[in-house]
Amino acid sequence: MTQDGELDALVRQRIRSLRVARGWSLDELAARSYLSPSTLSRIETGHRRIALDQLAPIARALGTSLDQLVESGRDEDVVIRPHHNEQRGITTWLLSREGAPAGMTVAKLRVTRPVPTDLRVHPGRDWFTVLSGTVVLRLAERTILVRAGEAAEFSTMVPHAFGATGGPAEILCILDHDGERSHLGPHR
Repeated sequence: MTQDGELDALVRQRIRSLRVARGWSLDELAARSYLSPSTLSRIETGHRRIALDQLAPIARALGTSLDQLVESGRDEDVVIRPHHNEQRGITTWLLSREGAPAGMTVAKLRVTRPVPTDLRVHPGRDWFTVLSGTVVLRLAERTILVRAGEAAEFSTMVPHAFGATGGPAEILCILDHDGERSHLGPHR
């Protein structure tokens, strides 16, 4: 099968799978996408070519984007490999891909360094939850211990830094663009 044929078959499978997952009949999807049930049936079974003016309303009705409906079926590397930065005392697993919603980055960090003395600021907010260990969070003059199972959220315009105490700590964090640059470094 050609690459175009494989993608065509994948799009048809996605349409049918999304419809069935919602428990919808062809009639229900037809009503939501303003296409006839017979047209949808022929699209799903491969007996009709798929036109762009049909895909857009189908994607909208199924609650997905046109991009997601037609993206390649080739898997990227599904294993997320860590990036270890010995100098910063942080190992990073980037859990979000390029183009994540609203420019947010999700990452898991293993922190082995103590809290740095140099406090930094940048626009935005940071959020993290501690998966294991204890994190020392310095916010201006305050020192806060954040333990496993706890989370922290704060304005990054407050001078801040974080590190581990009593051994390594692992955190899951959500960062905006400025936080990504500041906390994850240039390796992305």
